[in-house]
Amino acid sequence: MHLPDGLAPVGLAAAGYAGGAALLGLSLARIARLPDPGAAMPRAAMLTAVFFAASAIAVPAPPTTVHPMLAGLMGVMLGWFAVPAIFVGLFLQAVLFGHGGLTTLGLNGLILAPPALVAWATWRALGRRAPTLAAGVAGAGGVVLALAIFAGFVLIGLPAAVDAAAERAALGVFVLAHLPLVVGEGVLVAVVLRVLERVEPGLLPGA
Repeated sequence: MHLPDGLAPVGLAAAGYAGGAALLGLSLARIARLPDPGAAMPRAAMLTAVFFAASAIAVPAPPTTVHPMLAGLMGVMLGWFAVPAIFVGLFLQAVLFGHGGLTTLGLNGLILAPPALVAWATWRALGRRAPTLAAGVAGAGGVVLALAIFAGFVLIGLPAAVDAAAERAALGVFVLAHLPLVVGEGVLVAVVLRVLERVEPGLLPGA
């Protein structure tokens, strides 16, 4: 779920870059405050590669296609590191495969990075008391919030000449096609954390 080049007006794309830069700056400042920021680098690099590969896979969901977002997984596993990881993954997808766009890189980062941070906050609030529930809510909620932000950007950027009612109807179909992904990513995060708990507890968030 990427905004391609040419879809967003110049003003919106510029605002996306400004917002993305601010969020990146905030995340890097928070990372710098950690006792040992370098300790999480290998995990961040590994999950950036996973995000880069998985979120570029298109899955047919007639009448459109969907692809994994992994915002919830990135947020739960990486915390503030999820923001630069997502932006790096999106940049590489745009440059190497033309997936998404360079002019819309800021907007695409804002579609996924804030949901990742919300997923992380959800995990921190509920993970100790109800880890499976927290993981599922974080994964599913990441997709729902990303869809909402995506839809908002599309509607804001609609040209005046476009039939707004038809565009909203098409957007509604697009969102509904992602409902299985909402469930799937909720299950994915819960399963990943359960597997890590059993085989490699040192990789769990906060370990």
